[in-house]
Amino acid sequence: MMSNFRLHLLSLSLLVGLAAPLGAANAQASISSVGSGSVEDRVTTLERISNAQAQLLQQLQQQMSDNQSDIDSLRGQIQQNSYQLNQVIERQKQLYQQIDSLSSGSNGAQASGGADAASAGAAASADSGSSASSAAPAQTGDANTDYNAAVALILEKKQYDQAITALQAWVKKYPDSTYQPNANYWLGQLFYNKGKKDDSAYYFATVVKNYAKSPKASEALFKVGVIMQEKNDTAKAKAVFQQVIKQFPNSDSAKQAQKRLAGL
Repeated sequence: MMSNFRLHLLSLSLLVGLAAPLGAANAQASISSVGSGSVEDRVTTLERISNAQAQLLQQLQQQMSDNQSDIDSLRGQIQQNSYQLNQVIERQKQLYQQIDSLSSGSNGAQASGGADAASAGAAASADSGSSASSAAPAQTGDANTDYNAAVALILEKKQYDQAITALQAWVKKYPDSTYQPNANYWLGQLFYNKGKKDDSAYYFATVVKNYAKSPKASEALFKVGVIMQEKNDTAKAKAVFQQVIKQFPNSDSAKQAQKRLAGL
């Protein structure tokens, strides 16, 4: 786009630059010949000069119109790119605020831990390549029923995108449910399997920050450290692994964190 725009400007400059001397030269040459010959010849010559100038003016106007269209298109593209960039920056900012609060050991509100009916390892089989044509199930108004329906999309129907939509709606509608840590953990795992590590870390961090007493908290915190390590942020990965060992010293996640630390 920018390349075409520069070519338009160059051609316009050349056209304007050549038009003036050529136009003046042609006008002088033609006018000098207008003085001789019959009246009809003079009129014909003047008409030819006028038509040439009108054609040149039309070409210049068309060039200016094309250039303005390119400028408007570029302006719109720049505005769209700026909006998307601001969204990415804001998401990154939220994520690192979550990670920093975990590394410093700060915890938010705690809820009683509800054990999930399925193991967390089953979520590891989720991937973005699975196709699903049906929409997420409508919410019934009962937290347990809607949660089980969302989990069924993962374990039974393999409809992972619909499961993400259903779980995101669920965590907003039922903030006081004891299944909140499980739902957020599922979201973290599903986003991780789709390769969206920032979103994944955000939900895992939510489990640790808001539901530190949940059985999912130690695993979630460890996975935050894994994501930071995969993003080559060694400093934050070390801080999170150290926090796993400190906050959950007797857990399997602490043993895994210790191994990860040894390799950093």
